[in-house]
Amino acid sequence: MDSLTQIILGIAVAEVCAGKELKNRTFLYGAILGTLPDLDVVVGSFLNDVDGVYIHRGISHSLFLFLILSPIFGWLISKIEKNKISFKRASWMAFWGLFTHVILDMFTSWGTQVLWPLETRFAFKTIFVIDPLYTIPLLISLIFVWRKKDHLLRMKYVKRGLIISSSYLVLTVFVKLYALNQFEKALEKQGVSYSEIIVKPTAFNIILWNANVATADAYLLGDFSLFDSQPISFKRYTKNETFALKLKENPDFKKLQKISEGWYLLSEKENTLYFNDLRFGLLNDNPVNPQFAFSYQFIKTDQGLIASEVLKEKRDGKALLGKIFKRLKGN
Repeated sequence: MDSLTQIILGIAVAEVCAGKELKNRTFLYGAILGTLPDLDVVVGSFLNDVDGVYIHRGISHSLFLFLILSPIFGWLISKIEKNKISFKRASWMAFWGLFTHVILDMFTSWGTQVLWPLETRFAFKTIFVIDPLYTIPLLISLIFVWRKKDHLLRMKYVKRGLIISSSYLVLTVFVKLYALNQFEKALEKQGVSYSEIIVKPTAFNIILWNANVATADAYLLGDFSLFDSQPISFKRYTKNETFALKLKENPDFKKLQKISEGWYLLSEKENTLYFNDLRFGLLNDNPVNPQFAFSYQFIKTDQGLIASEVLKEKRDGKALLGKIFKRLKGN
């Protein structure tokens, strides 16, 4: 999720774990703990485009690392706060501040390696990385917490915020299952034979959903709004496996295959190969030259072909949001 949401969640968790002892200082510790796992982005900024993405939500989001860091942070916090909080409670706060960050991330579309060193990435794909309906209830509850000194009142407000936000998160699961069912019915009705399907929400909402469908020789992309009145349609994109032969031994290509979890499309334009990650959809669906949200071009260098992320322009994002909000109303 976005940094603001993770900070707010971190503060709420810190308040539940140690609000009685730390009072408003839970805002400081919660913000730090809620932000720490995403410092892998800072590390990634010193790496090339592929390696920077490859390490994201890896060891920095792992239960293994949190079990090591929690007592360290617990000891540090207990020393800073002297006799106000015990080592055990501070460690408990540190662990849950870190771990709830990852739990929330697992509901987004980007895989999270919570069981590192295992390579499996968990992604429930039920919520977009920014969703105001999750964040706002928590934010409002923390405003009340900040203004109150009574521990019982503070606990009442923060728990209420967590219950509302968590209930919304549970709701996203059921809405996704409904959307998945609609896509499956549409594929069955159209007689499409497929091996795999993934469904995920579009930006800022859980009303409009995208589906990626893998068939033997192509990917089908479709969308569904809860307000739709017409049947779901899919656009077909040929896999172009011949392009993969040109990149078979390329290390960046192998890493991108893992990053995309196999959901990718190769294309060629002006003798340049492109790797398109299908999980995050299209910026535009131009039938001649479709542009994907996450795309990498292979540039010729003295060291061979090197993958470099294709930069996105602000106008592309604005146009995409305009299409999404228009499509939300139904087809």
